[in-house]
Amino acid sequence: MAGLMGDGRPERQDIASRAKVGLVVLGGFVALLFAIEVANSLMMGALIRTFGLRPRSPDGLLDIFTFPLLHANLNHLLSNSLPLVIFGFLVFLSGLRVFLTALAFSWLGSGLTVWLIGNGVTVGASGLVFGLFAFLLVRGFFNRSWRQILLAMVLFMGYGSILLGALPFVAGYVSWQAHLGGAAGGILAALLLRPRDTAVVGGS
Repeated sequence: MAGLMGDGRPERQDIASRAKVGLVVLGGFVALLFAIEVANSLMMGALIRTFGLRPRSPDGLLDIFTFPLLHANLNHLLSNSLPLVIFGFLVFLSGLRVFLTALAFSWLGSGLTVWLIGNGVTVGASGLVFGLFAFLLVRGFFNRSWRQILLAMVLFMGYGSILLGALPFVAGYVSWQAHLGGAAGGILAALLLRPRDTAVVGGS
């Protein structure tokens, strides 16, 4: 009778499968952002004027769902693209549900914060970048996973300086509100996705 193999092959295959799907999803999302940027340039910035987030405007609530898809210019998009792919890919390795939850909370957290306390029309995916990054930084502590904590330490050493962009006296002309709200959303997502302790009830 054949025994079960304990070499971890199913787990490695699952991670490899997630990695492939993650690259496709993140690559497709960034490609969409570039397509929107081209269209916006051809339309002389009309998309930003229509779908950029307008703080404290009733119509601006709908802009929460569109403003991360738009960028002020190509350089703005390029600065967001690489960290978005890196952080999004690393989150995606934990599964589609985890990725979508972290992305949704980062998106909404960033948008609601800008709508409440932002200044001027705001666009850009940097709030998503901050949210996914914050998620990666804290999830290991909620999950009690030394591997995720180690990854968080490596990411912090490499990218930790970007967190300064969530401070109003450092961010300058960029939207620190979007950064702060996105990071808060990422942390909340990690908290909600933490493992639940299950109680075992024994009989006498």
